[in-house]
Amino acid sequence: MINPITEVQAFVRAALVDPVPRDHTEPDAAFRRRRVVVVVTLLLGAAVLTWALRIEPGDSLFYVATLALAAVWVVGALVSGPLHLGRARTRSGELRGRAVVQSLALGLLLLALFLVGSVVVARIPFLREPVDDLLDYAQFGSLALVAVITAINGIAEELYFRGALYAGVGRRHAVLVTTVVYALVVATSGIPLLVLAAVVVGLVVGLQRRVTGGILGPIITHLTWSLGMLFLLPAALGAFS
Repeated sequence: MINPITEVQAFVRAALVDPVPRDHTEPDAAFRRRRVVVVVTLLLGAAVLTWALRIEPGDSLFYVATLALAAVWVVGALVSGPLHLGRARTRSGELRGRAVVQSLALGLLLLALFLVGSVVVARIPFLREPVDDLLDYAQFGSLALVAVITAINGIAEELYFRGALYAGVGRRHAVLVTTVVYALVVATSGIPLLVLAAVVVGLVVGLQRRVTGGILGPIITHLTWSLGMLFLLPAALGAFS
């Protein structure tokens, strides 16, 4: 008979705790170069993000700004040095393929957590009003286009934060540092819920990066969560108002 608690524990260890074996060691010169590129990219990205979130909903310039932001993250990540997709460990400890199913499951769990949290957000004006302002970009524009841009930016963020930045931090405290930096960048938006999301999601995908050694798992988890929030959060807020 299957023990649910044992299964959950095995899943957590495989997805977020036990790293797969790999050797991504870089020469010192390449590592220093990566760090320089990472810092320059971070400063540019923070500036473009601040600009994008100051644009009024419905203004087509918002699409340009968010695509420009994605371009900054992607170019910076690719120029910084090699990036790796990573590999997954099964619950039994075997190494089999990529972290696809685990990542989808983690993304759905994060989505469920935040949708449940929307019960609280919907009743607190201080938290809800900034979220409504953010969702106005989809309401007053093209939802399909916003979804595409959301996906592009999700991929771009993971290429940079869990790809280039994670590799540039070094082996010690990489999960903590990348999570904090990600949250600080998102904090420029002035939206408390986004900052909380950056901390929670950043920690989960950071642990995925540590375990899998690559960016594929974080990308899948991030996209599952962010696209789910885009389509489901407005209805959840409306239902709990």
